[in-house]
Amino acid sequence: MNFADILSVSLVLFSVIDIVGNIPVILDMKQKGVVVDSMKASVVSMGLMVAFLLAGEGILRLLGLDVQSFAVAGALILFFIGLEMILGVRFFKESPGASSTSSIVPIAFPLIAGAGTMTTIISLKSRYQTIDILVAILLNTIVIYYTLYFSDYIKKKLGDAGVSILRKVFGIILLAIAIKLFKENFNFVITIDNKVGLLRGV
Repeated sequence: MNFADILSVSLVLFSVIDIVGNIPVILDMKQKGVVVDSMKASVVSMGLMVAFLLAGEGILRLLGLDVQSFAVAGALILFFIGLEMILGVRFFKESPGASSTSSIVPIAFPLIAGAGTMTTIISLKSRYQTIDILVAILLNTIVIYYTLYFSDYIKKKLGDAGVSILRKVFGIILLAIAIKLFKENFNFVITIDNKVGLLRGV
């Protein structure tokens, strides 16, 4: 277990999940009558993230893909998520289909454990140990729970300007991480392809 890696992974997941930045969305759902069960939403989202961490690689193998290639695709998605956070534009559009009583859809999925989070987890697995990612998921789940539970209070204290600044700061961090992931895994994929090409030519 590496505490520096746990911190790095935790920050990446925190940036992608962007639970603080989603407070306005959550408050809007509450105003529309969505009952937010903080514990249920947190546990379900954690279950989804852990399941994809443990089974995602097997699913990729069934599709004939390797983790590094998927990580390159994930890095590109992270890059655009970072741009969304910094520029305030939307590249990815989701249809929440909110229910008046459910905390699972759309809060646990896709708001918290959505496509961006799943892609990030499998991308991180190409660089970090599984145990470090599991601990980071647990830490983020705790943050998610308390953020949902105190969402009204946090919004009141931060204000719209505070939420916006926090969103942009983590957007910049996410861009840097995306570029690093892309460089490392893209070079690996190119090296492997070159080796395969040489072997075929023998």
